[in-house]
Amino acid sequence: MKVNDYYYLLLLLVLYSIIIVGLFLATILLVIRKIKNKPTKKLITAIRIQAIFLLVGVMYSMSHATYYAYNDWLILNNNVRNVKKIYGEFDIGEIWDGKKGEVGYYIYTDNGPIMPDRLEHYYYMEYDEHGKPVLATAHMFDFSEKFLKEYLPYTVELGRSFVTLEYQSSRAGSKGLFALDNLWDGLGALTVIKPNMKYYFGKMTMYPSYHRQGRDMILYFLNKHFHDADKLITPIRPLELETDPALLEEMFCYDSFKDDYRILNTEVRKLGYNIPPLVNAYMGLSPTMRMFGTAINYGFGDVEETGILIAVDEILEQKRVRHIESFVAQNPDVVKITSGANPVISKI
Repeated sequence: MKVNDYYYLLLLLVLYSIIIVGLFLATILLVIRKIKNKPTKKLITAIRIQAIFLLVGVMYSMSHATYYAYNDWLILNNNVRNVKKIYGEFDIGEIWDGKKGEVGYYIYTDNGPIMPDRLEHYYYMEYDEHGKPVLATAHMFDFSEKFLKEYLPYTVELGRSFVTLEYQSSRAGSKGLFALDNLWDGLGALTVIKPNMKYYFGKMTMYPSYHRQGRDMILYFLNKHFHDADKLITPIRPLELETDPALLEEMFCYDSFKDDYRILNTEVRKLGYNIPPLVNAYMGLSPTMRMFGTAINYGFGDVEETGILIAVDEILEQKRVRHIESFVAQNPDVVKITSGANPVISKI
């Protein structure tokens, strides 16, 4: 990170501290003057001004969450050519008319004291043939304006994961269980290294070879217990279930997750299948996970991708601690598990 960046962050911290302390003191003085029946007009005006400054600062921090020099909201809702007009020539990549591409602005080389990678870092943008920034799932899902503005700046999009054959449970036995644990440990570490990150967005993949009725039961169950009422993200071409919805509704007749899950597990096993491990893992990660529906990925073997979103601070406590402890143990100087100051890494 550049030295100037440290000065900037320090200045921002000092300004926030001054505003918050000023608001606190002004509020106390206001209460005292009201008790003594003294004039409070000037104090109220001062509180309003400080509150406005604080609001502006918070909005700025939210819109520049990735890096202070670039407005995430502006870029996500703009064309890459307009971004170039605002921020100048790109340091890597170039714009191709009618074609997809990647561009980026140089930020810094990580030579810091905590786990430096010694690599050059860029504010990186991938854009489609129309010049709009895109995500890896943009060809399958539509993203609402609310998601782009309120969620995406604080979201990490999860890529595709695959357990190699020698570590799959069919070959490695019980040792294969730890392969997925390594994946979760990495995601847990990410919440510590990137504390401004609030959400994981990704997809659960099922293959066309999976039993059709079993797939329908899993998707119906997920939609029932993790349905996204806000329609933050919707499939462009939603997958249609082949099983009669009335039959599925009759099968999953309970209000509780546990009772319906017991039915799901039993019925899928009757078909000679198991619930896919990652689907099971995601369902057990957070009770507030959002499920956005399913689309077919025609560019990747016609697999069926179900979009999900998980809020980091709503991950079950035992899962958070379990998958962060290993990282903290190896990197004690990075963070300490606390008694509650940090909702992501605290231990109850």
